[in-house]
Amino acid sequence: MMQYHLSYQNPLTHYVDIKITVTDNQLQEVYLQLPAWRPGRYELQHFAQKLRNIAASANGKSITIRKATKDRWLVEAGGAETVYISYSFFARQMDAGGSWLDEEQLYLNPINCLMAVEGREQEPCQLQLSIPAHWQIACGLPEKEKHVLEAGSFDALVDSPFIASGSLKKHTFEVNGIPFYIWLQGDCRPDWERIQRDFTAFTREQLEVFGDFPVPEYHYLNEILPYRYYHGVEHSHSTVITLGPGELLMQPSLYKELLGVSSHELFHTWNVKKIRPKEMLPYNFAQENYFRTGYVAEGVTTYYGDYMLARARVFTAAQYFEELNTTLQRYFADDGRHHLSVADSSFDLWLDGYKPGVPDRKVSIYIKGALTALLLDLQLRKATGNAASLDTVMRRMWEDFGKKEKGYTEQDYAQLVEEVAGQSFQSYFDNFIDGTAPLEPALDEALRYVGCTLHEHQNPLLYEGIYGFKVSSEGSTKVTAIAPGSPSSQVLSIEDELIALNGRKLENNLQQLLSLQPETAVLTLFREKQLRTVPLQSGGTGYYSKFTVEKRADATAAEKGNFQLWLKQGF
Repeated sequence: MMQYHLSYQNPLTHYVDIKITVTDNQLQEVYLQLPAWRPGRYELQHFAQKLRNIAASANGKSITIRKATKDRWLVEAGGAETVYISYSFFARQMDAGGSWLDEEQLYLNPINCLMAVEGREQEPCQLQLSIPAHWQIACGLPEKEKHVLEAGSFDALVDSPFIASGSLKKHTFEVNGIPFYIWLQGDCRPDWERIQRDFTAFTREQLEVFGDFPVPEYHYLNEILPYRYYHGVEHSHSTVITLGPGELLMQPSLYKELLGVSSHELFHTWNVKKIRPKEMLPYNFAQENYFRTGYVAEGVTTYYGDYMLARARVFTAAQYFEELNTTLQRYFADDGRHHLSVADSSFDLWLDGYKPGVPDRKVSIYIKGALTALLLDLQLRKATGNAASLDTVMRRMWEDFGKKEKGYTEQDYAQLVEEVAGQSFQSYFDNFIDGTAPLEPALDEALRYVGCTLHEHQNPLLYEGIYGFKVSSEGSTKVTAIAPGSPSSQVLSIEDELIALNGRKLENNLQQLLSLQPETAVLTLFREKQLRTVPLQSGGTGYYSKFTVEKRADATAAEKGNFQLWLKQGF
């Protein structure tokens, strides 16, 4: 059994001291590999930059340890039966994929800091924590004895984040005999009765889709923060969610975020933790794991996260449409949808998928993936007369791949869709997954099947809808995006700092000044620290249109029936 020990001297330094005990060694040279990335965020994160004082010893003496790569070490063990590795890790990243140590808690994602012993990754692991005696541990791993966790393998260990604290709040509920644990760390006042009712509802709905649950129990590890934050990461037996501010937890604006991210992460228990792309089964933590099916792993999950809340009647249809409309705005605000397919954007996650990147280059696999999942769901319902849907596809993915621990390919998914549909869906994949065809016509047609329509509205912000540029009003008024082909594209550049319109200083009043409909408009701005003035002309075509899903007044009785079958709510 591989043994890991965590302790700390001064929590205010945020350094966690780590000791690895390698027993039953017979090798002259032992290699250690620290993960370079973590599942759920497909980019290299180079965790090794947070380690210091790496040392090795055996038989009471120091032995040589040196780097082989940026995050791989060679230990000259000399055949010693027991080898000790020690180092410190800086734990001061408070998000759902990070780690944090202070005087109140130790929150750790083991994948950030624990090294694997090459060749022994499948051996059981033990993690011992030297923490205050009265602290609890919230984790998906079993606590075999006080403050000692055990995992069946290195993969299982690093896929099991934990929060250790003396101030954890805990609530337990069951669905279909499966225990679910909700842990809260932070200052908040949860309404446990309401939380249990809503979580039970969407959990039951998800279980209905798949038929059974991949693991015997599940833990929601919530870091409730005193500032605005939203982030979640999936794990096999748990999820970590960072959310704030805590005093607003039960207010509608933040509570819907708690519900949405929790539903999304629970769906991942099947989709990606078990139903996994072939390229990531098993994970290779030392390098990129390129895959083109992010529209399944993340897009389908993003669609189902809010959709399950509507089907479970946690959200009304109107509330669901609000979330769907937000997704639509994010999609249509980015011209990258015309330039890179969602499948190619999935491959490029490892390049620039989690930052804005250059303008209009790529699409979000979460956003376009969710919309193409909605489109597929409705098209399948129409093609089969409601006999099948995306539920059917995902149930088959679970039965044919997830349960069998078999990775799926692009071709497997496309073939399964066609089997469920009973007809070719090649145009769907050619146009919307591997291509960049406009979604609007197909999505509007699909929505009509359930009595709805995709409605386009003129953008009410004049500088966006008429002039074709977006600004950030945080601090100075800076240009953040420009619609290609708009009049502004000829005179403005991103990061131009706008300071006046027709001589009037801009102080979050650009919309009001433009609403006066000046005959001429002259912008004064700084570009690369140099003062400039440029003429601003309106375009004949609207830019950055707003799209909404709306019920049609002329919906037929059959379409209203389709709506009820889709959303499990009356039209």
